[in-house]
Amino acid sequence: MNLRRWDPLERFFIRNELTLKRWRRFKRNKIAMFCLWVMVAFFFFSFTAEFWANSKPHFMKYQGHYYAPLFFDYHPSRFGLNDIFVMDYRSLEMKDGDWWIWPLVQWNPYENNSVVENYPSPPTRDNFFGTDDRGRDVFTRLLYGLRYTLIFAMGSWFLTYCVGCAIGAFMGYFGGKTDLLGMRAVEIIESMPVFFILITMISIFNPNIGLLICFMVLFGWTNISQYMRAQFLSLRKREYIEAARAIGANNARIVFKHILPNALTPIVTFAPFTIAAYVSTLSFMDYLGLGLRPPTPSWGELLSQAQRYFTIAEWLVWAPAGALVITLTLLINIGLAVRDAFDPRSSVG
Repeated sequence: MNLRRWDPLERFFIRNELTLKRWRRFKRNKIAMFCLWVMVAFFFFSFTAEFWANSKPHFMKYQGHYYAPLFFDYHPSRFGLNDIFVMDYRSLEMKDGDWWIWPLVQWNPYENNSVVENYPSPPTRDNFFGTDDRGRDVFTRLLYGLRYTLIFAMGSWFLTYCVGCAIGAFMGYFGGKTDLLGMRAVEIIESMPVFFILITMISIFNPNIGLLICFMVLFGWTNISQYMRAQFLSLRKREYIEAARAIGANNARIVFKHILPNALTPIVTFAPFTIAAYVSTLSFMDYLGLGLRPPTPSWGELLSQAQRYFTIAEWLVWAPAGALVITLTLLINIGLAVRDAFDPRSSVG
């Protein structure tokens, strides 16, 4: 008897037999599984960045009192400092019985290292990847910048797919004039100079992460809508759909129960590649100064600095470029494995 190793994901989350087979096909790709776990680690460390890189101790005992600066803001007067308005914990003089627990990197993404003489400064014991042209720790800005990159990429992908799939499904299912008018709207949007429109809109508004995602969704839904439309056009006349109509199933049940699960298969295979494209898009916009506004941590902004200090600060080149290459490589390998897992010609796993 073939006994499979117990997998909690299979045991508690995967109930569909076809989905289980696809998951097992994906697991056979060891490189993809390694990339997946590395991406999970990236997610974890980026969204918990305050625990690993911050200018505040996690916990401390000072003059007989316990404090948690990472979770609570304390006025400097609590520590007997009345000549400053923003607490600098490094300035405290620790005596016998006092202690503190610092994060691995003792810098926040907006703080400059006033000890070094010239900016940008090379990697040192205090700044693992050196500092940028304002003395801010490069490693910390990479870590926090990853959070914004993932939020933008995942948010743009999810909302773009939701809008595109909904519009494409509507056109493909009802067909006729609905499909005709919908495709004309898609063609009009695709014929627009999207890049120049985005530059104009970004120059008018003060973009934040939410506004940038909205801009991407506004023009990015057309491609996926055409794939979804084609899937619905090919599936709506199948025998099992006609049988569902014959037994009295309404349109909502036919769409969500019978057509959509089968139509999503090719769409899912595009997801990792789309996320990788949005990672590159944000870095490109930040590099041009059209993305997140300073001093927001950004990989593209570091690459822009690398262009200005290419000959004297090579760490500004390899640090953000390496992070970008690694992230894109992970996503592409995951995407290739997902495509193979969903390929109906693959052997049953």
